[in-house]
Amino acid sequence: MEISKLKLSGFKSFVEPSTVHIEPGLTGVVGPNGCGKSNLLEAIRWVMGENSPKSMRSGGMEDVIFAGTQSRPQRDFAEVVLNGADDDGDEMEVVRRIERGAGSAYRLNGRDVRAKDVALIFADAATGAHSPALVSQGKIAQVIAARPTERRQMLEEAAGIAGLHVRRRDAESKLRQTETNLERLEDIMAGLDSQIASLRRQAKQAERYRKLSDEIKTAEARLVFARWRDAAAAAEEAKKAAAAAEAKVNETQKAADEAQKAQRSAAEALAEAREEQADRRDDASAHGHRMAALSTQLEAAEQRLADLDRQKARLEADKGDADRLTRDAAEALSKLERGLAESEKALSTDEERRPALERAQEQAERDSRTAELALAKA
Repeated sequence: MEISKLKLSGFKSFVEPSTVHIEPGLTGVVGPNGCGKSNLLEAIRWVMGENSPKSMRSGGMEDVIFAGTQSRPQRDFAEVVLNGADDDGDEMEVVRRIERGAGSAYRLNGRDVRAKDVALIFADAATGAHSPALVSQGKIAQVIAARPTERRQMLEEAAGIAGLHVRRRDAESKLRQTETNLERLEDIMAGLDSQIASLRRQAKQAERYRKLSDEIKTAEARLVFARWRDAAAAAEEAKKAAAAAEAKVNETQKAADEAQKAQRSAAEALAEAREEQADRRDDASAHGHRMAALSTQLEAAEQRLADLDRQKARLEADKGDADRLTRDAAEALSKLERGLAESEKALSTDEERRPALERAQEQAERDSRTAELALAKA
């Protein structure tokens, strides 16, 4: 198979639609590390049907979609278109598109196909996502250290018979499914035989049921006629009973009207009684409030009376003290008066001793003033 062109859009670092033309001869891709050289090889493997995120250096298959940068938003899908020609020279266009949350979709020459169909086409062309012709980093070491089975697979792909093995595995799988279906068919046939025997028994039972149904219908018709005759007689009796019941209903209606009138009168009387009861309750509540206020006033008056009694007892005690002080003051005054009389007598006798008496008088006056002060205080 010869690849002529590769288109990428939103795949890893190829955010804008990019086209790589592969001309006849040797085509080289050069550039610094991280510029996306390995992404081209991964894009070829991805469009050929690679489904291992590990092989695509990602944690999930949706990681091949451009994740965005600080200056550019992320993309919602990634698409790779591979144009080439098969060994017969027929043009072929393979498209793989993946959307976030929707999975991958394949198109071959404008038609929707399965991933298995795409892998089979590339296997027939002796290539594919795991072809040894796609040499990535570390692939040479893997080829050198490959086991005999892996080397055999490489040789089969190089010889162009890998597609035959894929078709053989598909044919074997279909054969096993066919054998399984045949076994199930035998089980179904055995089940159908038992169902046929059961259906025959059911057919006999159905024939017997039909005969019994005809007899039952005849008996039911006779029964319906007898019931209709009894119902007609019962209807006549019911009409007579209905007429009697209607007369009773009229009488009952009259009694009900009278009872309703009595009920309305009782309801009016009950409403008046309830209003009067409400007024009595309001009066009783007002009397209760007044009694509570009077009780409060009575308690306050009793407390005031007790305070007055205590004040009276205190005043009587103060009066007794004042009386004692007055008696003491009177006794002191009488003593002073007697002393004054004796002093006057001594004055007439001791006139000649005036200076001494004056001094004594001054002393007596001082004593008198002291006594008067004491009397005044008393």
